[in-house]
Amino acid sequence: MASYHRSSDRTVVLDIGSQYTKYLMVNPKDRRIVVVESLLCPESFRATLAKVLFLRHGVSSVLFCPAHLMALFTLGVQTALVVDTGYTETFVLPVYEGVPLLSAWQAQPLAAKAIHSNIEKMLLQTCLVTTEKAEKEKLSALLDKLREDALEDIKARLCFVTSMERARLYQSAVTEDGAVDASKLPPAPPDVDYPLDGNKILHVSGRIRETATEVLFDQVEEEQALPNLILDAILKCPIHARKALTQSIVVMGGTAMLPGFRHRLQMELSDLAESPKYRERLAIRTFQFHDPPAKENYTAWLGAAIFGTLEVLPSRSISKEAYLKTGVIPDWSCLTIGVDDEKPSIQ
Repeated sequence: MASYHRSSDRTVVLDIGSQYTKYLMVNPKDRRIVVVESLLCPESFRATLAKVLFLRHGVSSVLFCPAHLMALFTLGVQTALVVDTGYTETFVLPVYEGVPLLSAWQAQPLAAKAIHSNIEKMLLQTCLVTTEKAEKEKLSALLDKLREDALEDIKARLCFVTSMERARLYQSAVTEDGAVDASKLPPAPPDVDYPLDGNKILHVSGRIRETATEVLFDQVEEEQALPNLILDAILKCPIHARKALTQSIVVMGGTAMLPGFRHRLQMELSDLAESPKYRERLAIRTFQFHDPPAKENYTAWLGAAIFGTLEVLPSRSISKEAYLKTGVIPDWSCLTIGVDDEKPSIQ
């Protein structure tokens, strides 16, 4: 895949070319292309990608499809509240009868990047490192910051999302002046040693492992925690659609793969729905989650693969001839560009 941050024609050409020659080992002219994109994807990136696919690789057709809508194809449903928790942000999008409700989407920078920052902060403040000389030193004395790949590995291997009950105990242990009353803290999970740079051992405390993900559920700052995003998105939907959305929640994205994530989210939603802010406006107290037949980090790609096998694909794609004639890449909802009159359309 080409990166959003490296959108020059040359970079995209090199990245896509390696996919065909190194991994797929197919002629790009013989394959229709389905590109799974976020609704927040910059239009300039889409235009550059289409230019490279059509002019450089000569593909026959391209379809740009919303990732959140494609996730529903893995379940065979048309209505769901899609919660995408990835690296930089969490994006919540209601989909009702196959139509994304763009007026109700919500997004906040509550995802893996925020967890990584929290892990790094806590490690530098409290953790010790055993050096190659078998001496223990504070991590902050050895490093100013940790590599992003190391933080990702620590999160994936060592961290988990704790239960709502234990999270409340941690919150009650914090006094008004910001100090922590150790007598109110619950028993900590086991500490874990993590190899750092090959010849050092980082001692990661159980409390860091358990509390690093709390940034996703912290409601202190303007109440913009992850559960708030979901309830706010539901409230922006038409009243007749709200119950169907709360009973059909799809969670996707790499951050959602953390142990305990979905259970904690469900408990937080039920608890938050009883709060004064939502009790009168939302008469729903139960929330049901789907279990897609794929890991959360590639649910959308599996859905796009399923859609790519359907007979309707040519009528939803833009052909090379239409692109060369107009130079325009239509949105998913536009069915007038690159569609022959004889071909069927989807409303």
